[in-house]
Amino acid sequence: MPRVCFLLKVRQDRLAEYRERHAAVWPEMLDALRDTGWRNYSLFLREDGLLVGYLETDDFEAAQRAMAATEVNARWQAEMAPMFEGLDGGAPDSGMTPLTEVFHLP
Repeated sequence: MPRVCFLLKVRQDRLAEYRERHAAVWPEMLDALRDTGWRNYSLFLREDGLLVGYLETDDFEAAQRAMAATEVNARWQAEMAPMFEGLDGGAPDSGMTPLTEVFHLP
């Protein structure tokens, strides 16, 4: 199964709120992620706001398209967008550019 890793940057002044929101992700958002093929999804946040995301999915682009088509994702992205740096007003999902895997120990 393909693995995907990406980086985003959370604004310093929104770190606490970002953590709080992810401690209580809406159940319908969790269901949408599962239903659209996002598996083993984790987010890691460094104190300077660097966010590392990891997930496994059969097809990342298809999983992104399927999530983008959900109403709950539109609401979530709108609420999360102000928490990020460097997205030029776009949704956080738009900044999820996968990193190139250079090593894996199975």
